[in-house]
Amino acid sequence: MKITLSIVAVLLIIMGAIWSLQGLSLIGGSFMVGQMRWLYIGLLTIAVGIGLLFFARK
Repeated sequence: MKITLSIVAVLLIIMGAIWSLQGLSLIGGSFMVGQMRWLYIGLLTIAVGIGLLFFARK
């Protein structure tokens, strides 16, 4: 269970980072580029992933 939660947490962090970078127009190729909404969604996703990772490591 810990391994599964850790994998999900890392995937959430990676996905959130990609969304944040697209929101900042640092990564192109999507409808999310340049939209600040995706920066905030990405940051929230990263925070959830970090929280889940700490929970899984306890």
